[in-house]
Amino acid sequence: MKYAVIDLEFCKVPKGYKKFGYKWCQETIQIGAVLLDEDYEIIDEFNTYVRPEYGHIDWFIENMTGISQADVISAPSFAEALEAFLDWLPYDDVRCVSWSDSDPKQIVHEVVAKGIEDERLEIIFANWMDCQKTFGQKMGRKNAYKLEEALIASDIIPEGRAHDGLADAYNTALLFAKLEQNPDYELNEFYQTARNEETEHLSFCMGDLFAGIVLA
Repeated sequence: MKYAVIDLEFCKVPKGYKKFGYKWCQETIQIGAVLLDEDYEIIDEFNTYVRPEYGHIDWFIENMTGISQADVISAPSFAEALEAFLDWLPYDDVRCVSWSDSDPKQIVHEVVAKGIEDERLEIIFANWMDCQKTFGQKMGRKNAYKLEEALIASDIIPEGRAHDGLADAYNTALLFAKLEQNPDYELNEFYQTARNEETEHLSFCMGDLFAGIVLA
């Protein structure tokens, strides 16, 4: 079994493009991915910028991702970039992994909106894994953790810049491998202590709040 860990970066799409049939608020501008072998070792990587057809990279997105409009102006379209990704992806028993389910949902949105058809997509969607959900289950909490927090909690030093597609895919892969290889996964000792103290503090405050109240 191999695992392709994927991360997409997006730009915003103005509401006015709904009249052209694109009703979504964002569009892909980067596809980053790393491939893990059966031993959870990184053996390959994929990275490409994507030229948006409806959106534009504003100052906020450029500042967050480091991707400028100049970076994507000559980049492949989403259809071309997705085809290149699918050509790179091995099909001898592979599963796709991402941090949250927003990436596969975005792929579905753009595939439908842009009329893209490729039977290989059915394979990757059928076997997609949500690492964020897995991490939350390990923590015993329903809230969605940010990747940066999960890395700190797992004692993993992040590589590269946050919100770079390839860097986020690489860091997610490190966390995914650690979760898969450690059934009795444990948090970073300092993080666990801080969380316990926070829980105890909240419990004390709630008890304090109702102290002395007599219910009829």
